[in-house]
Amino acid sequence: MPELPEVETTLRGIKPHIEHQLIKDIIIRHYQLRWPVPRDLQDKLKHKKIKKIERRAKYLLISVAEGTIILHLGMSGSLRILAQPLLPKKHDHIDIEFENKKILRFTDPRRFGAFLWTEEDPALHPLLKNLGPEPLDKSFSAQYLLKRAQGRKVPVKSFIMDNKIVVGVGNIYATEALFIAGINPKHPADKISLEQYKKLVKTIKAVLLYAIKQGGTTLKDFLNSDGKPGYFINKLKAYGRAGLSCVKCHTTLKSIYIGQRNTVYCEKCQK
Repeated sequence: MPELPEVETTLRGIKPHIEHQLIKDIIIRHYQLRWPVPRDLQDKLKHKKIKKIERRAKYLLISVAEGTIILHLGMSGSLRILAQPLLPKKHDHIDIEFENKKILRFTDPRRFGAFLWTEEDPALHPLLKNLGPEPLDKSFSAQYLLKRAQGRKVPVKSFIMDNKIVVGVGNIYATEALFIAGINPKHPADKISLEQYKKLVKTIKAVLLYAIKQGGTTLKDFLNSDGKPGYFINKLKAYGRAGLSCVKCHTTLKSIYIGQRNTVYCEKCQK
């Protein structure tokens, strides 16, 4: 599934091409995604100008004066900018055509993504209103985590992957951050000290920023908006390396399941 760095990479890829551009047409080939695409979306968007494009968690918000598209890439979705029309393939579900001749194409093989519309403040939408802070914002701090962790006996990995606590720290980045910070992913959230949370917050921010710089993490499905894969996968220190030697101490990395998610860690470095 595309995670926060992949979505941020997509945002940065498409934004220069379509922000402040006039929508010429919207072509919807399949209306049935995770939730139905609104049948009147073409009428709402045609001849409207894109005011701004933002990211909230793993959602992209594409706004015109009258409302906002709430877009999610789902398990395997992607967005691409086409400089000229190309015949759509089986999974190319939506095209937004612009007056500048560019086309924004939404592709989703599993149809688990979302292409929704709201005329209200998108922050109040049911999908967004209960989300925690962005991990790269100043509001996401060690003091904040320590306060939210009070009385929480869940493993710290599950805690930082909870979107109500902080958004966008998916399995890959939680695994990597905990490894680099030297924190055992099984340790209860309320037993983590302030100093440990300081190290973890710093590491989460650094890992995510580095992944964004590298263009996201390519596993099976993700391609960023220019069709090129991300390269952060080549830098992973823990995720996907079960049975291999720890890059710090050469102990064999272990694999366990926490919250139904595979977790790789080093018993020696992450006591």
